[in-house]
Amino acid sequence: MITALTKDELIATLRNEVRVLLHLLGKIEPRMLDYRPTRTQRSMLELVQYMAIMGPAQVRVIKGGVFNRDVLSSTWKPAEESAAAMTFQQAVLAIAAQGDLYARELGSWTDEDFRADVDMFGNRTTRGALVVDLVVCGHAAYRTQLFCYLKSCGRDELNTMNLWAGMDGPA
Repeated sequence: MITALTKDELIATLRNEVRVLLHLLGKIEPRMLDYRPTRTQRSMLELVQYMAIMGPAQVRVIKGGVFNRDVLSSTWKPAEESAAAMTFQQAVLAIAAQGDLYARELGSWTDEDFRADVDMFGNRTTRGALVVDLVVCGHAAYRTQLFCYLKSCGRDELNTMNLWAGMDGPA
């Protein structure tokens, strides 16, 4: 068996995702919160609200190991309702808490927990693979979307350093 990440490396990766996301969130100005690229896409605020629950909700479902309509509905519906009621600042605080949440939740998993088989809509995989595929990759995808929203709102000074290193770099 090949191990690509240790548990500590996975947790560190997720903590870094939260750090980079918080850096980008600090670039949002109040006037940008209602921005949406098209009428059917999330607004900036809705995207931030979703990011406040995306990773933690995924971890809860992955931990349970069951992916079916009932489980997903019972997890996502309350999480989405909670997120929709959040102000921008509340969503930022929820995101800021995710690094510790990931450390606490995933830190208690054993190697066997990470390697446990899961059936996700007919596709067999492991809990560990799902954490990477859904949570780590979800963070990267949605922070990239946020970065694009920021650029569309006129934050022309943002560059690759902001997106991938979570810091201001040369323009």
